[in-house]
Amino acid sequence: MKNKDTSNLIFSAFLVTAFIICAYFCSGFIKDSTEWSDTFKIFAMAMVYAVFGLVIFYATRVGDGKQVKRFSPATLVIMVLPAFYIILAGMVPNLPFSEQIAHHAEVINFAAVAFGYGMPYTFLSGYELDTSKTSEKPKVSVEEQALSDAFDEIAKTVPDVADKEINEKGE
Repeated sequence: MKNKDTSNLIFSAFLVTAFIICAYFCSGFIKDSTEWSDTFKIFAMAMVYAVFGLVIFYATRVGDGKQVKRFSPATLVIMVLPAFYIILAGMVPNLPFSEQIAHHAEVINFAAVAFGYGMPYTFLSGYELDTSKTSEKPKVSVEEQALSDAFDEIAKTVPDVADKEINEKGE
C-alpha cells in the first residue's frame, strides 16, 4: 500500500469518527430543545444524520482515478426510497407505520444515514482507476476520417521524393 493510500485511510477514519461525535452532540442539543415541535426535531435530526451519510459516502468513495457517473435504480429502490419513507413517516402522523416509527428515533437516524449515503451512490459510484487497455483507437469524427482517406489517396498518387532520389542514384 502506498503512503498516500495510508494517509487517505487515516483521514477518512478521522473524518467519520469526528462526525459521529459531532452528530451525537448535535442530536443531544436537538433533543433538549424545548422550543421546537416534535416534527421539527425529527426533521433536524434526520438532516444531521443525512449529512453523516454524505460524509461516509465521501470517506469511502473518494480516491484516485476518474469519477464514474451512473444511475443505479436498484440502490434507489432498495435503499433511498424506503429510507425517505421512514423519515417522512416519522414526521407525518397520517402515514402507515408512522406511530411505530415515531417512537423509535434510532430507526429514523439510521434511515437518514442510509438516505444520505444512498442518494449520491444512486448517481455516482465514486472514483475508479481506468484499468482498460488504451490500445483502442480514439473515436474519429466523419470529417476527420474523410480527410484522412483523402490524404491517403493523394499520398498513393504522388511519388515519394525519397524514392525518386534513390531510383535516380541507383540507375
